[in-house]
Amino acid sequence: MSMSTIIALLIALTFVLILVGVPVYISLLMTGVVSLVVLAVRTSTPLASLAVPQSIFNGMGSLSLLAIPFFMLAGELMNRGGITEKLISFAMLLIGKLPGALANAGIVASMFFGGITGSAQATASCMGGLLIPSMIKEGYSPEEATGVIAGASSCGPIIPPSIIMVVYATAVGTSVGAMFMGGIIPGIACGISLIVVVLLRSRKYHFPRRTERLTRAAVKKAVLEGIIPLGMPIIVVGGIMSGIMTVNEAGAVACIYSLIVGLFITRTIKVKDLGQICLNAVNASAPILLIIACAKVFSYGLTALQMPQLVSGMILDLTSNKYVFLLLVNILLLIMGMFMDGGAAVVIMAPILAPVAASLGISLIHFGLVMAFNLTIGCITPPLGYCLFITSKIGHISVERTVKGVLPYMTAEIIVLLLITYIPQFVTLIPAALGYGI
Repeated sequence: MSMSTIIALLIALTFVLILVGVPVYISLLMTGVVSLVVLAVRTSTPLASLAVPQSIFNGMGSLSLLAIPFFMLAGELMNRGGITEKLISFAMLLIGKLPGALANAGIVASMFFGGITGSAQATASCMGGLLIPSMIKEGYSPEEATGVIAGASSCGPIIPPSIIMVVYATAVGTSVGAMFMGGIIPGIACGISLIVVVLLRSRKYHFPRRTERLTRAAVKKAVLEGIIPLGMPIIVVGGIMSGIMTVNEAGAVACIYSLIVGLFITRTIKVKDLGQICLNAVNASAPILLIIACAKVFSYGLTALQMPQLVSGMILDLTSNKYVFLLLVNILLLIMGMFMDGGAAVVIMAPILAPVAASLGISLIHFGLVMAFNLTIGCITPPLGYCLFITSKIGHISVERTVKGVLPYMTAEIIVLLLITYIPQFVTLIPAALGYGI
């Protein structure tokens, strides 16, 4: 049996294990161990058993991975700080009297919330819990209400700080800071595209707009209460852009800021709550770190079998045109996002595809945003789309009806995806201006 056939079977084994319900980290670990067994048999050498614990240790030993628990904890602190209502009020102020005010406010607030928590699922849950019932009460159809919030929830993880970007940067050895800066324009473009969809659909469906005039006191209150939670991502992005802080230091500062806000400003967090908050952050971070650790075994085993060289050769035999390659990657990742968690897909596919992208002259920062955006859209694609299930449950409708409502917004996001795919300056402009190697 040829080596390319063996590698194809090993990769297929990984996906089969995941699809039948085996935990992702066990699937990756098993494939990595089997790869080492195959290597030992084919080369008649002793099994490299020490490579397994060493790879696991090295997988979790990367300093940049500290950013994940830091940002998870900061997001949990902010979420406990009751920021959802404040962000919605601030977003309503920014939207003003545009048609579809509540839908557009939901998009803007979801961008803010996603930038704070880095989680599409948390955004769908928190924003949907408040806005979907209100939108339906205002006259939006349940499909429209659930669709717009589900679509908006997938914008947040592209806006820094982003967990999926940390995972990618760690997997391919590129700069987390450059990834964060590269996500600013695509994240904003994603939100603007959704607002355009709301405005266009409002011409047909006549979404309600806000007509009441806010008092000066109400405006002042909305601004002050909105700026407080938004201070966290501003500190993170500003600190990294200015060079004052590394990504890890920015994560630690974000935790301190969130703690001060919750304890002393909004006073929604008690000292007795801190234990449970830290436990929630650990429970959210641990699965990601465990997947990354086991992915190192997976990567080590397949690399020892010369998988990167074989895959690169196969793809380059198929096409040497980088634009065709990017199109194929988009199709592949959109399909993967339908069946697999984004973080898991990144740790599996990034080490395989990134070297090919680099050989075709594609910036790893640009390619990383393409991967992240693709897999974030997976949050709203059936059958696995978490945000579809969350919003359909809140709206008390079937997932099929939610899919119907989210289609116009998903289409807008795919258009933005194609723009950042084929106009790399959307991604590389800010990192290059700040002096990052791209």
